[in-house]
Amino acid sequence: MAMVAMLPAALSAAAPLVPDEKGALAISQAALGRQIDDHRFVDSSGNTARLSDFRGKPLVINLIYTACIRSCPVIVQTLADAVTDAQGAFDEDSFNVITVGFEAGSDTPDRMASFAKTQGIDLPNWRFLSSDGRTIEKFAEQLGFVYYASTQGFQHLSQVSVLDSQGRLYSQIYGENFASPFLVEPLKDLVFGRNADATSITGLINRLRLFCTLYDPAAQRYRFDYSVFIGFFIGLAALTTVGSILVRNLWRRRHDLQLSIRH
Repeated sequence: MAMVAMLPAALSAAAPLVPDEKGALAISQAALGRQIDDHRFVDSSGNTARLSDFRGKPLVINLIYTACIRSCPVIVQTLADAVTDAQGAFDEDSFNVITVGFEAGSDTPDRMASFAKTQGIDLPNWRFLSSDGRTIEKFAEQLGFVYYASTQGFQHLSQVSVLDSQGRLYSQIYGENFASPFLVEPLKDLVFGRNADATSITGLINRLRLFCTLYDPAAQRYRFDYSVFIGFFIGLAALTTVGSILVRNLWRRRHDLQLSIRH
């Protein structure tokens, strides 16, 4: 599925040297493929968490500030819907999610815990993290996340980022409201492996799951389409049957020819 960029939601040219929507989007897109450093955070329970703790699985990242009353809650609710769909399409443990507070002085672990509770976020493998100002600044820069202080608090790019299992930035999703496929499709690529080796049993199964996990617009959720799976094996069985008939006929003709030569 083609990822169509939605315009960022909260950018203006109100401050000097601040990029407009087009400039912010260019900064964000330029970050794709970048290896993200092993930054240190503290989760809402006060435990240390490093970015490397999440390696080995895709990682979904969004940045918010807890004092935000408009765009950040909407983004988190939209993300929650998409994550729920993704966890229904894959195993719950197939990927991780982190929400990071970018207002370092205020987005403490307690504030992040309160924000998560207020938003009703209690999904598996989703953690709310805080860090110091220097770490947040570097982390946001590497992700291509544009934000700056304003009279309204902060103006920022409405962005969700997806890292691959090695910590490289794989995909960006834009807008306060986005449809679940914008998140689930890149996760499908990473979880099932679009370029996986189909010669192994595991690789073959993942390739089938990649193409058989489809979005149902009517139900607005993902489902595993068994008809594609069944059709594949029916086609394979038909080819096998035709092949065996051709081989049998060729063997009979060869046998009959040998008999005629003998006589």
